[in-house]
Amino acid sequence: MSKYSLVVPAYNEEKSIQLFYDAVVPMMDTLNEEYEMVFVNDGSKDATLDILRDLAAKDKRVKVCSFSRNFGQQAALLCGLRAASGDAIIAMDADLQDPPEVALQMIAKWKEGYEVVHGKRRKRKGETVFKKMTAFFYYRFMRKITGMEMPKDVGDFKLYDRKVVDAILSMGEHDRLLRAQVTWVGFKQTIIEFDRPERVAGETKYTLKKMIKLAEAGIFPNTDYTLTFPIKLGLLLGFMSVACFITFIVLTCCNIFFGGLTAWIFPTVSLVGSIILVCNGMANIHTSMIYKEVQNRPKYIVSEKYNFED
Repeated sequence: MSKYSLVVPAYNEEKSIQLFYDAVVPMMDTLNEEYEMVFVNDGSKDATLDILRDLAAKDKRVKVCSFSRNFGQQAALLCGLRAASGDAIIAMDADLQDPPEVALQMIAKWKEGYEVVHGKRRKRKGETVFKKMTAFFYYRFMRKITGMEMPKDVGDFKLYDRKVVDAILSMGEHDRLLRAQVTWVGFKQTIIEFDRPERVAGETKYTLKKMIKLAEAGIFPNTDYTLTFPIKLGLLLGFMSVACFITFIVLTCCNIFFGGLTAWIFPTVSLVGSIILVCNGMANIHTSMIYKEVQNRPKYIVSEKYNFED
């Protein structure tokens, strides 16, 4: 008989936690197999932790890790994966935008022999056009520069086999994007498509700043493209410069003049300066990530635990 773990990050989800629990428990009970729910309180400032404490006191299958402050969703997922004891682990949101019934479909695929089952969103209700468009281009950009066949339009709602979780946890990076790492480790993977509903309560915690940080964590640790890009750009600009010189020489020989060379000084200097700053900035982001790796600080700090034997 298998054991399943649901890993659920929660940040200021006081309006959703009870609804999530009430929806998931009857569904998981239909399996007639052992399961646990590992909630990770990511430094919530509302009553989320109090509600989780109450649920843990009433139901020993509810396990809670509470962070000392807000460390972010990826850190919460990582903590949940480390704490989970199941043979199959399902990561999902607490706001019920990841439909519980899809988790049952994932388990069915796992029993067929698949070791990673991605939840792919066909439709995304309640999200802005800006968020949909940025997500659309981000996944395709990631595939282009990293060379990884990262599934398009998937998030962190997925099932991991125990061996996949162990492989991911063995990776030592500080800045992580789990949906990229699960692609890198390989194993037998498949996709289940679903329509993502609106949140049952509360508001999204994904600000533009957090989306940018998540994008950085996915791009820079998984490719050296930003380090090789300046060389490619330099060669292109060198070719263009030579072409411009040849053009100026030909026009001069033909007695054709337009504005003089001084007209080109300011835009040329501005363009070159911008390119230098952009390339330097990309290299600095890599340097910043190396600095974090050298610091070797913990990705998160757990201040409280409930219903864990150790």
